[in-house]
Amino acid sequence: MFPVCNLSPVSLQPGMVIPVPGKSTGQSSFLSVTNSSSSGERISTRPSTISPFESRISLVFALASQANSLSQRLLADVAAETAKYLFPKRFESRNLEEGLMSVPDLETVEFKVLGRRDQYEIREVEPYFVAETTMPGKRGFDFNGASRSFNVLAEYLFGKNTKNEKMEMTTPVFTSKNQSDGVKMDMTTPVLTTKIEDQDKWRMSFVMPSKYGANLPLPKDSSVTIKEVPRKIVAVVAFSGFVNDEEIKQRELKLREALKSDSQFKIKEGTSVEVAQYNPPFTLPFQRRNEIALEVEWNNK
Repeated sequence: MFPVCNLSPVSLQPGMVIPVPGKSTGQSSFLSVTNSSSSGERISTRPSTISPFESRISLVFALASQANSLSQRLLADVAAETAKYLFPKRFESRNLEEGLMSVPDLETVEFKVLGRRDQYEIREVEPYFVAETTMPGKRGFDFNGASRSFNVLAEYLFGKNTKNEKMEMTTPVFTSKNQSDGVKMDMTTPVLTTKIEDQDKWRMSFVMPSKYGANLPLPKDSSVTIKEVPRKIVAVVAFSGFVNDEEIKQRELKLREALKSDSQFKIKEGTSVEVAQYNPPFTLPFQRRNEIALEVEWNNK
């Protein structure tokens, strides 16, 4: 593809030489404008040859110009994506630890804060869609199992679907385990992992961009399924650092104990903990935002 210039009217002046393309002989003609007292202006032509070397030079310059334009667009796209991580957004902080946390400026699940307690926050989370897959391993934070499942879902997100369409990343990453095979997914994120207790299996889920709604492209990989997560209410605790199974277990027990004293909400029967991780791997530990959540319901219902 070559750049095309717009032509504007040119006023012919004496002594001006104008190129005129030839047909297919590798030659072109030139218009020579001269002044004449009898005819006003006289136009004559003379042939001129464009060598193969000159043609190659012109092609090189045209391709260089095209590549430069493409490079500038790619750099602009990379800069825009990088800025989402270099200039993150922050949630409303409850203490110094939360004040240091930050999350990438990516789409996240919509929620409304219903109340704040000393140790946790109550949120009403809007419905959203997820793409999920069953992952190997008996632990929620097993590196190999999580990596394999993440790659399967990332392939779907970035084009391995029926529309060959690349979709935007969202946040956070969720890891969760259920005491049944029901769908217990909360919040917003690219990734959510759910454990089925009686089968020793986990499910990892990517939260889909909200603009698609139910019109998501179907996955080409049969191990990936699409599900809708309904509106729900959750109790949430935020913390920084890296996540492991033992820490989540201790934080879950502490949250369950605190919710026993809540006069408005109680833990929904059969619910289990969900872990949200908002940051990419290179984020410093004290800047990482993690959350654990338990689904709750109103006491009077």
